[in-house]
Amino acid sequence: MADIPYRPVIRDRLTERSRVEQIPGYNQARQEAAVEFRLIRQLLEARRRAGLTQEDVALRMGTTRSAISRLEGSRKHLPALTTLRRYADVLGCDVEISLVPRSPGPASPT
Repeated sequence: MADIPYRPVIRDRLTERSRVEQIPGYNQARQEAAVEFRLIRQLLEARRRAGLTQEDVALRMGTTRSAISRLEGSRKHLPALTTLRRYADVLGCDVEISLVPRSPGPASPT
């Protein structure tokens, strides 16, 4: 096999961001996903503060480690409120849900 020298690809994130922001629907999808990612970060931070592993949480909740992994890392399997409450209880936390007004403008009819 021929020796091909390694040449790292330099990425310009600002250029990439400005390019993808031109894609129709990108900014809206990004804003919607931000809420879910914020929840996932909060779950991980709460478990870290509690000093528990996914296995520890799973045992205390009576479920599997893979279920906790999906809860903490997948946007495809958003948890039910009862699951979030059980998870929070194991970590010594409470769940708070709030509706936050958007910036001025008409409400979306959905």
